[in-house]
Amino acid sequence: MSASRSSQSTAFVPRTGLTLAAVAGVQLLVSLDLSIVNVALPDIGEGLSFDAVGLSWVIHSYALTFGGLLLLGGKLADVVGRRRMLLIGLALFAAASLLAGIAVHAGHLVAARGLQGGGAAAMQPASLAVLASTFPEGRARARAFGIWSAVNALGGALGVLIGGVVTEYAGWRWVMLLNVPVALGAMVLSFRAVPREGSPRSGARPDIIGGVLATAGMTLLVFTVVRTAHFGWTAPATLLGLLAAFCLVILFVVVERSPSREPLLRLGLLRNRNVTGSNVVNLLIGAAMASCFYFVSLYVQLVLGHDPAITGLMFLPLAIGVIFGAGVAIRLTPRLSARSFLVIGTLITAAGFASFGTMSADGAFLTHVLGPSVVTSLGFGLCLGPLVSTATADVAEEETGMASGLLASARQIGASLGLAALGTVAHYRIGTSTDPAILSHGYGRGMTVGALLLIVAAGVAFFVLPAPRCDRTSRPDIAPDREGVGNA
Repeated sequence: MSASRSSQSTAFVPRTGLTLAAVAGVQLLVSLDLSIVNVALPDIGEGLSFDAVGLSWVIHSYALTFGGLLLLGGKLADVVGRRRMLLIGLALFAAASLLAGIAVHAGHLVAARGLQGGGAAAMQPASLAVLASTFPEGRARARAFGIWSAVNALGGALGVLIGGVVTEYAGWRWVMLLNVPVALGAMVLSFRAVPREGSPRSGARPDIIGGVLATAGMTLLVFTVVRTAHFGWTAPATLLGLLAAFCLVILFVVVERSPSREPLLRLGLLRNRNVTGSNVVNLLIGAAMASCFYFVSLYVQLVLGHDPAITGLMFLPLAIGVIFGAGVAIRLTPRLSARSFLVIGTLITAAGFASFGTMSADGAFLTHVLGPSVVTSLGFGLCLGPLVSTATADVAEEETGMASGLLASARQIGASLGLAALGTVAHYRIGTSTDPAILSHGYGRGMTVGALLLIVAAGVAFFVLPAPRCDRTSRPDIAPDREGVGNA
């Protein structure tokens, strides 16, 4: 194992800069698409006649297929090749973005957004697996994942700014169409920079049944949670939906334990405390942050009364703060463990959410948007690099795609579940009202619940992740023991 790893690392050395650029370009595309749509939501709702609950499915459809298919995408990256899956995903994403831009009905847009999520599910785990294998350990790994995190934040910054300006002056359709040239550019760079791999693994078959079960279970779970806004949590439809989703997840676990198939997720991978802890933290952070973009965007436009272009500018401090926080994490990596970064970062982010929770109809940008944005973004930026690096630590080379897919899946499933649950919390307060005071109270209540989720995430990071003396993901002087845990 060590010899093959060494030879592979050597093969990457002359091209590590271009490879990092290609991976960063893919992540820029993913983060751009996650944030660029939020500012355009009110215009999309008006243009395609979405109701208040239906509008959230512009976000849900993308997050569900993205999160539900990420495990399959990660497994396919390990089986058929990372480079192949990267190019396939980018091509699918470009085609879906074109379809979204020309959608004429609400259902068409939701379907196209779901297809976009499928493309993202193919390309993101492949790109993260390339990054993990190119920078397997030490200070270079920490810097590479730190740069990845900064680019992730840059995509968020560009997304809200471009989304606001384009929606205001060109229309929401161009928010979707702009993804096409970005995806094509990323394809060209990936084709040139990502090294070709050997032949696909003989005899390995992708676990299509597992992918269908995982996606169906998560889709039904989120759909049921969203519908609680109409039926309530104790209604028969809600209870039956939750029971059915639980049964699908259990069936997925049974299928993955079958010795006769190549598993979508090798359950033994979860014995690695780095993998399990980082994914739970990632799910909770994803639940909170997706709701943050959603609520704050609606608050700035529907309560404070700003147009999309100004809204995009108001989001810039949040995205820039993430870049700054990621830079701080890079500098302090030799001194602090990944667990310390995650505990501190999630608690700081929770403080920002608590401040957002005080938003009011007569609020000002300085106190109700800028201040909370700075605190939230700094904490979130501290978490990103250590979180991704930890999730692939001590994982065998042939399972980096699986681990990367699991991490990205946790984030997207968390985003969809969090937006559904916290959106329901807000909807209980808002109902059908358009009164600014009631709207701000509902959005603030959702952000307060998000703060509680982040406090739970800090607890998980502290109690589940290895103690600092054992946490080797951020220690440049200690190489991970991949043989032992990766093959557990």
